[in-house]
Amino acid sequence: MCLFCAIVAGTEPASVVYADANTLAFMNIRQANAGHVLVIPKPHIETVDQLPLDIAGELFQTVVRVSQALKRTLNPDGMNLWQSNGAGAGQEIPHVHVHVFPRINDDDKVQFYKTSPPYAERAYLDELATMIRAGF
Repeated sequence: MCLFCAIVAGTEPASVVYADANTLAFMNIRQANAGHVLVIPKPHIETVDQLPLDIAGELFQTVVRVSQALKRTLNPDGMNLWQSNGAGAGQEIPHVHVHVFPRINDDDKVQFYKTSPPYAERAYLDELATMIRAGF
């Protein structure tokens, strides 16, 4: 059983922020900034591309609820939301989870690019869009 499934089952401890029929929000054990919450679907689903659309909708409704609660209570300067899929993206627990990460101005905690990537040519963007559209 994965760690997050054990949390859902109640066999591993968690500091729960919110729960409903299909989602659970709990404090990340690593608090780089106070208020870092993880939001998961209760069923074991490893990556976001495997997520049924109805559960995806519920998951992101919970993300919004958690974000609103964090804003009201801790009033951070901003918030990052992220979700990683697979080892290549740094996913540590093979269960979909969305990080809701409060930010403080100039905290230097999360940086997605070391430097901003250059703008891509429109032809290249159009080619990528065509390829991805074919996947629907």
